[in-house]
Amino acid sequence: MQGPSRAAAAASREAFTGALAAGADRSRLAEELFAAVDVLDGNATLRRAVADPSREGSDKAQLIERLFSGKVSAEALVVLKGVAAQRWSSERDLSDTLEAYAVESVIASAEAADRADRVEDELFRFERIVAADPALRAALTDTQAPVDKRADLVSSLLRDKVAPETLVLARQAVVAPRGRRFDRVVESYLETASHRREQQTATVTSAVPLTDDDRARLAAGLASVYGGTVHVNTVVDPRVMGGVKVEIGDEVIDGTVIRKLDAARRAMGA
Repeated sequence: MQGPSRAAAAASREAFTGALAAGADRSRLAEELFAAVDVLDGNATLRRAVADPSREGSDKAQLIERLFSGKVSAEALVVLKGVAAQRWSSERDLSDTLEAYAVESVIASAEAADRADRVEDELFRFERIVAADPALRAALTDTQAPVDKRADLVSSLLRDKVAPETLVLARQAVVAPRGRRFDRVVESYLETASHRREQQTATVTSAVPLTDDDRARLAAGLASVYGGTVHVNTVVDPRVMGGVKVEIGDEVIDGTVIRKLDAARRAMGA
């Protein structure tokens, strides 16, 4: 985001956090905000009007009031008006911010049920499963297929197997990618979760599954180095042969056997 949009996002956040603090039904708030993003994405004229930097913020808030009053909860209306009233650098920044608030509402719902870690783990694992299965990936990302069909496929795969918040986010990522690849959508959702929870996320690749104790020790070790809280996502890849590779932020710590063998071969000029 450019400067004006960063300021707009910061200013609009007060409306969003206020809605959560006021006791908004977080699941309903997420649903309504996702629906509002869909409305804006589907109506270029409306989107331009709401994001028009030359219009007064109060005028844009009144436009939102006319359009959504009586159709969404009072809390959702406050958030929508708070976002619309700001001055955005681009239309996409406005709708992206609304989407992020919707995702954050889902994570807040998971936090209230003490399963936010579970949701992050499940969403990450689902993306990896999809990435590893070309046929499944094609079925879920086929924009020519009816939305309901793709949503039903996600439900059939995940219902009763994951937290309800995971199912909501997985379905949303499939039915409303908003021009992005599925993996990028999930990545953005996980980044929003990390931002809300004020933590960093590390992706750890190992030859065999890590135990819960292994993950806890690794998270603690990374937290001591990078500060704050670190959430660990794990990937099993037998090709690494042994050791682990850790990706956190822009850094990669590669301690795998295959990496060491590659280094040895290079040293010998092989």
